[in-house]
This record gives sequence, C-alpha cells and structure tokens, in this order.
Amino acid sequence: MDIIVKERESVLRHPGYLNFAASRVFSSLSFQSVAIAMGWMIYEQTHSAFALALVGFCQFLPMAVLTFVVGHVADRFDRRRIGLACQLVEAITSLVLAIATWQQWLSPAGMLVAVTIMGAVVAFERPTMAALLPNIVPASMLQKAIATSTSMMQTALIIGPSLGGLLYGVSPVAPFAMSAVLFAAASFNVISIRMEWAPSKREPVTLSSVFAGVSFIRSRPVMLGTISLDLFAVLLGGATALLPMFASDILHAGPWGLGMLRAAPAIGALAMSIVLARRPLTSDVGRKMLFAVAVFGVATIVFSLSTNIALSFLALLVIGASDTVSVVVRSSLVQLLTPDEMRGRVNAVNSLFIGTSNQLGEFESGMLAGVVGPVAAGIVGGVGTIAVVLLWTRLFPDLLKVKTLQG
Repeated sequence: MDIIVKERESVLRHPGYLNFAASRVFSSLSFQSVAIAMGWMIYEQTHSAFALALVGFCQFLPMAVLTFVVGHVADRFDRRRIGLACQLVEAITSLVLAIATWQQWLSPAGMLVAVTIMGAVVAFERPTMAALLPNIVPASMLQKAIATSTSMMQTALIIGPSLGGLLYGVSPVAPFAMSAVLFAAASFNVISIRMEWAPSKREPVTLSSVFAGVSFIRSRPVMLGTISLDLFAVLLGGATALLPMFASDILHAGPWGLGMLRAAPAIGALAMSIVLARRPLTSDVGRKMLFAVAVFGVATIVFSLSTNIALSFLALLVIGASDTVSVVVRSSLVQLLTPDEMRGRVNAVNSLFIGTSNQLGEFESGMLAGVVGPVAAGIVGGVGTIAVVLLWTRLFPDLLKVKTLQG
C-alpha cells in the first residue's frame, strides 16, 4: 500500500504535472458549467428537441472541419501556447455570455454562435493537451499519469454539471461568470507547465503528413477497432444528450435535478477509474471492453424507459462506469503506441471520433427524438449499441485477442 501511495505521489509531484492537471480540471469544470446552463436555457426558450440537436451539431461541425489543421498545429508549435490561446478565448466567450445573459440579449441564435466558437476552440484544445502529457512525464510514468488525470477529469465532470445547475438556479448569469474565471485560471496553469523533454524535430508539411494520423490508425486494426467501437456506441447510445427533455418532461426535475443527472455518468466513471487504478486490466482486455460497451447499451435502454429519477440516476451511473472501460483502453493505446512527432495528428483524429460520438450523437438523438420522442430514441440507441458490439466482433476479430493495454 505504501508503494502505491509513493508512486501516485511521485506523479503528482512531478514538475509540470500538477499545472497540467489543474489546467485540464479548471477547463473541464468551466465547459461543463457552460454546457449545463446553455442546454437548460435553450430548451427553456424553445422547448424544441431540434434546438438541442443543433447544439450538438454546432459543437461537432468545427471539430470535423478543423481536425487535420489541428493535428499539424499541435505537432509543429508549442503545445502549451496553443492551450493558453484556447483557454483565453474560452474565458472571453464565457464572459460575453455572462454579460449578454445579464442584459437579456442572449437569443437561441446567439447561443448557437457561442457553442460554435467553443466547439472550434475545443477542437484545438483537447488533442493538443492530450498530446502534451507525454512531454511532461517519462514513459515509465505515463500510465500512472493517464490514470490520475482521468480520475481528476471525472471528478470535474461530477462537480461541473452540478455546480452549473446550482448556479443557474441562483442566477442564469452565475455559471457563465464563474466559467470565465476558471478558464482564466486554466490558462495560467497551462503556460506554467514545465516540460520533461523537448519535442522531437517536426517533419515538413506535405499532403501525406497531413493525413498521417489517419494512415497510422488504419494500419493498426486493434486501435481502429477500439476507437470506432467507442464512436458508434456513444453515437447510437446518446440518450444522455436528451437530458433536458427527460429532466423537464418525463422526470419533472428542475435545473438542479438536471445537474444531478448530468453528473451521474461522471460519478460512475470516477468509481470505475478508481477500480481500474487498483485492479488494472491485465488480461482479456478486448473481451472485457466489448462486454462493457454491451452493458452501456443495456443501461441506455433502462434509462430511456425509466420514469423514476432514482432509477434514471442509477442507469446513468452504469453508463458512465461502462464507458470508462472503453476510454481507458482507447487512451492507453493512443498514447503508448504513437510516436511523439505524430501525437498531435493521431490525437486530433481520436478527438474527431470522440467528438463525432458525443456532439454528432447529440444531433442524431435530438433529431430522432423530435420524430419519435425521447423514450423511443433512447431505446433505439441502446439496441443499436448492442448490435454494434456483435458486429465489431466479426469486423475486428483481433479485438477479442487483445490481452493487455499494450495490444
């Protein structure tokens, strides 16, 4: 036990790592608070599933357009400065939202513009920060650093939605104002990060180098299968994107209840990340990942059918916990199997997959819910997720052979 504690402390005390973790946590807290406030506000003004779908689409579109630009920028320039620029833009955007809400200028169209700006900034920030981590800690500490960072991020995902919901209940201005301050704190921490070692020399920009991240992933069936499985599972099982509808119309909960439901998947994810830190996946990793994604689909169906907030909360816990297994496997493969000179491009493609599953999943769920209702949309998504698991065992048989996170 003492050895485990010392190893964990050595990660936290490593030069630059605390600044890295603080930057990611502050940024995540801010983004979640803004998301919960925007989701509730836009549904309160429109009562439209289509409007919720547009929120997801406006986050996804910039990521899809900018993916290959992002990868090369992250591989050619100081990743700390890119993170700084992103978080300062997010701070300014949050401040403008706070002022616009205070003055009652904020319309649904204005919110969608703000969401698009945030989506473009996040498209740069997330893969850049992910690619930065291996420059901060040595390879021998990378898995511990990833596990610790994941736990911190999940904690932020728990606190952020709840805090955003509580602050919105006090004043619609409050979550945006708080987010502006936290984004500023994140930017201070990111520029304070100390590098363990300098990145290697970057290759010149060519057409093949721009698409090198895609080629790299395609050449590794296990990595491609893992990333695409997560994409389609979350894309289809995106009932959580409809939480404002479920909270308001089915569970009859207010902003605080919505914040609690938004936090539930992160609570489940945090619990699972703690379990995985104590009992790492050391055998039959592929089979366990596929089973976890199937559980994700079943839990999505249960959530969609529930009319009791306690059962809905429990189902969301399971959704978060099962999704974490896939996240840990995917993150470890991407970071450990990718050379540093390509991490920006590979992480950009990975982020596009994640963004597609999350933001485009919100669009798909919202559009489907507008036609058949949120309950039916959730059930279809859950069944579709289970079907994807069965299909992937045939399309990517190597997934069943993965025994460790090193593939």
